[in-house]
Amino acid sequence: MIVFARNLIAKDFWLKLFSLALAILIWLTVWFSIHGETPSPWLALIGRPPDENVLTVPVHVPDGTADPAQVTITLHGDPHILKTLKPQNIRAEVDMTGVESANGLVRPVEIIVPRGISYTRVEPEEVAVQFSSKQK
Repeated sequence: MIVFARNLIAKDFWLKLFSLALAILIWLTVWFSIHGETPSPWLALIGRPPDENVLTVPVHVPDGTADPAQVTITLHGDPHILKTLKPQNIRAEVDMTGVESANGLVRPVEIIVPRGISYTRVEPEEVAVQFSSKQK
């Protein structure tokens, strides 16, 4: 009986350990696929996916100001482009078309990103604007 128990664990130990690790990885893949929390379980184990970046960008309001003056944008795309991307390459602006003047008007922020890049989150999505049109 002791020989049987010893062989159960010790015989082909590395093969059994590899099989256990592989089973765990397959289980994680299925679990994350079902719950849809991240695109890959491997990336979930190491943190943020490498094809994602977070930048803080100033908000542009034509002839006005925004409160808050900056937004945080989560970007997704080609890792080579994301690595070299700077806040100056992204434009966050508020469309003031048709507005004569505003004091504390809440407007959505529109994001313009380079080709090959998309954004998944903007915080905050809306800003309060101070704006007065210049009339002659």
